[in-house]
Amino acid sequence: MKPRRPFRRVILLTLVSALLLFALVQAWFFVQVWHLRTHNPETSAFMRERLALIRAVKPKATLNMHWVNYAAIAPIAKRAVVASEDDRFMDHHGFDWAGMHDAFEKNLAEGEFAAGGSTISQQLARNLFLSPSKNLLRKGEEALITVMLEATLGKRRILELYLNMVEWGDLIYGIGAASEVYFHKPPRALTPHEAAFLAAMLPNPRFYQENPASPGLQKRIRAVESRMNASRIP
Repeated sequence: MKPRRPFRRVILLTLVSALLLFALVQAWFFVQVWHLRTHNPETSAFMRERLALIRAVKPKATLNMHWVNYAAIAPIAKRAVVASEDDRFMDHHGFDWAGMHDAFEKNLAEGEFAAGGSTISQQLARNLFLSPSKNLLRKGEEALITVMLEATLGKRRILELYLNMVEWGDLIYGIGAASEVYFHKPPRALTPHEAAFLAAMLPNPRFYQENPASPGLQKRIRAVESRMNASRIP
């Protein structure tokens, strides 16, 4: 029996070390989330990863992104994005269980990963801190950060961050840059159709940037236009 004790001690120390490391990582994320209450981020994990990839080919490439305050964004643009990405944004606490169920049923019916069901809060957690890779570890961390965002920031700040950090084309990030690139105007001046166009791009912005007349994008624009006036925003 005696030889087993050192082995058990090693296992126990390993478990304690793993739990301590996990707690430290979550504490680091929480500090970063708390900081977002009063500070606007300059970049995100997704931005940095994409920029590094592009700079491997074009060393002088830069991000096209500038911050726009929530009040300087047309309400119709906010409604359009909510209609496109997260219809139940104002009703959930970070996770849209009904949306996840619908996405699962759609993926099952089509035999492929056709729909994600991620909320705006989940997307923001992923974009700000994580990577585009899809695995259980990343999804678990995404869920924890989502809880932190919802508990710490509130819906208005979450939507403001999302609108400023989400990708709208190759190295184009945030609604400020997107409005200037696609319509040569600030986001406060977007028309309902322009707002629907930008919102409809979000699931696949680089593809739609190159194919603005694609039937898929036009179908999405019409769907957003039919729902956005009823969208609730903070």
